[in-house]
Amino acid sequence: MRHLKAGRKFNRSASHRKALLRNLVTSLLRHERIQTTDPKAKELRRWADRMIGLGKQGTLHARRQALAVIQDEDVVHKLFDALATRFKNRPGGYSRVVKIGWRQGDCAPVSIVELIPAEAKADATSGQKKSRRRSRKEADAGAKKESAPRWPARKASA
Repeated sequence: MRHLKAGRKFNRSASHRKALLRNLVTSLLRHERIQTTDPKAKELRRWADRMIGLGKQGTLHARRQALAVIQDEDVVHKLFDALATRFKNRPGGYSRVVKIGWRQGDCAPVSIVELIPAEAKADATSGQKKSRRRSRKEADAGAKKESAPRWPARKASA
């Protein structure tokens, strides 16, 4: 049984798998959109979201942890400056996987992994869920208003 054994193996050795995911994370954060196979995309989403979480922390320790994974200092700089401010109000889910079809040569399922775009400025009420139910007072007041028929009676056709 594989209980609590998270992560995909991709039929690779541990060092090869780690190098593959480090390259994918670095490329995703640099270009903000890459194309890869479905299983790699799903695993990459976990790694990328973790790196953006480190960028949002903004501490020296978090920067060193990110440098242990991401292979380019310019990408780490971009992560801690641009991407951290872009996602500062978002609690998680910084990337998305969009399936686009199958690869021509081996018919492997292919996806695009992309970072979520910056959200537009929304008004203060957009974060609150709007209730579809009316309160009892509103319902009673509405019933009194609507006591008159809404539509005139139909004329009988001849």
